[in-house]
Amino acid sequence: MKELRGLKPVIEKCEQLRESIGCDFVGLALQNRVGLDIRWHFASGNRNDKYERITVRYGKGIAGKVISSGSPLLVENFPENILGKATDYPIMLAEKLISSYAVPLFFRGVPKGVLLAGNRAASSFSIQSCTAAKETAAALEKILEGQVYFE
Repeated sequence: MKELRGLKPVIEKCEQLRESIGCDFVGLALQNRVGLDIRWHFASGNRNDKYERITVRYGKGIAGKVISSGSPLLVENFPENILGKATDYPIMLAEKLISSYAVPLFFRGVPKGVLLAGNRAASSFSIQSCTAAKETAAALEKILEGQVYFE
């Protein structure tokens, strides 16, 4: 897992979530301070570093959809039953994820980030797993508040 500007608590929270709910991958995407682009900044359980090069526009990809709606997004049996094309979900393709649950992170009441938990096998996310993801997102909001990303 990549450590960015000494934000060790962020990395630890992502790893704790991955271990506690038993998923294969946890990633954190943040909207750029300027513009509408969204990038994946942190990952736990990643198989490669492709996530670092993924940038999506507001409203596109899982991260863009979650930020634009401000609502969680559940994807099961990827690429079946998705809106759009599989290539619209680059994080799912890069990490070979079959299912994922993504929740927004809010800063000053505006969605600016996404926490995604994913599995490489067909599985469903329990209510407890979804709750754990939301609680982790809330903890990450507090950690990231006031950081250089959100000034």
